[in-house]
Amino acid sequence: MSDLSSAEKSGDPPISMKKVAVASVIGTTVEWYDLFVFATASALVFNKVFFPDFVPLIGTLLAFGTFASAYLARIVGAALFGHFGDKLGRKSMLLISLLTMGAATFAIGLLPNYAAIGIWAPILLLLLRVIQGLALGGEWGGAVLMAVEHAPANKRGLYGSWVQIGVPAGTMIANLAFLLIAAYLSPEDLLAWGWRIPFLASILLIAVGLYIRLNIAETPAFNKVKEAEVQVKMPLAEVFRKYWKQVVLGGIATMSTGASFNIIVAFGLTYGTQNLGFSRSTMLGVVLLSCAWCIVMLPVFGALSDRYGRKPIIVAGIVAEALVAFPMFWLMDTKELPLVIFGYLMLMTAFAANYGPIATFLAELFGTRVRYSGLSISYMLSGLLGSAATPIVTTALLAATGKGSSVAWYMIGAAAISLLALLLLTETFKRDISEVPVEAPADPQHKPFKSAAA
Repeated sequence: MSDLSSAEKSGDPPISMKKVAVASVIGTTVEWYDLFVFATASALVFNKVFFPDFVPLIGTLLAFGTFASAYLARIVGAALFGHFGDKLGRKSMLLISLLTMGAATFAIGLLPNYAAIGIWAPILLLLLRVIQGLALGGEWGGAVLMAVEHAPANKRGLYGSWVQIGVPAGTMIANLAFLLIAAYLSPEDLLAWGWRIPFLASILLIAVGLYIRLNIAETPAFNKVKEAEVQVKMPLAEVFRKYWKQVVLGGIATMSTGASFNIIVAFGLTYGTQNLGFSRSTMLGVVLLSCAWCIVMLPVFGALSDRYGRKPIIVAGIVAEALVAFPMFWLMDTKELPLVIFGYLMLMTAFAANYGPIATFLAELFGTRVRYSGLSISYMLSGLLGSAATPIVTTALLAATGKGSSVAWYMIGAAAISLLALLLLTETFKRDISEVPVEAPADPQHKPFKSAAA
């Protein structure tokens, strides 16, 4: 990885893209670890620890409902952190979001269970889950911008895809933590205290993430806006005044990524253990392997989007998600482990093609002055439409039909809707994303724009 050439041209100190990429990957990995360790616990233990008075299916639905609650909070977090990220800078918001997520996750590990404090246990769990959502709402967009706004124009897709590695990497570490605990603890000990270990251990990852992010500079694109003194007074209002179509269509276009990934890491885990008879450790191992494969494939598809454009690669991923929906469940229903793994890898490859370039694509839809807000809100909207609904819908479909393959129709529907929205958006990979406005806006409450060289 080379230093950023544009920094040298502008007279700024050279910026190591290796350092930026590592900071992006580690920071987002920590955040997504915190989020998905909750998802894994929801599938395995929370229905018994925090909702024990309900029948298993209802307890699982309530646990997943608490899991989904963070997605509403993520939109609020996107608006809040996006506002200050567009006015004050990307770096400070990333540090605050990382600390907030770490504190909430650590606190979950200390929560008394339902047997100890009754109804207050699930209430406090929900509150901390919401705080997690607020933090992630501000984290992802800022991390994407740190990578994309630092990157050379012809490698934005590649470096944007590095941020996306945080999702499978965080999930892999979260599942590895539960895999190791399940291997050494009895089911009784896992429910009694073992599930707390992955939450408490997150404090170590937070410390590493903070150390690395403290040594990363603000992005050149935001520095241009700051030097020209053209920050928007109300970024959220500006986003919905000028970019509302990009926000809505971008969120819908990204929806299928959340549906596919949650089927892999949440529903598939539950289906494999409760309906197919696989052990908890076996299914966690399958998820672990597929996440490792995804880490390899994401930069591949990100780099391809720099060569062929964002939309062709994303379209190919969405179509592939729809095409492998039924085959994945047919392979799982054979109850043959090699075929289950093959089904997982097929869907994860399709997901990687879709997810790898999407962060850069969304970032390029918005102007620099409101990019943090627009990017974050659009992506978090996709989480609400796709990821939040998926565990509940898939669990209900399984209960109604008794067949995992019924979930394939949900995957195909999500893919079709995302594809339509994506086709309504314009290609972005040749767009100049560091341009600073030089003319005064129509809105009189905004400051007159200045040249970046002023």
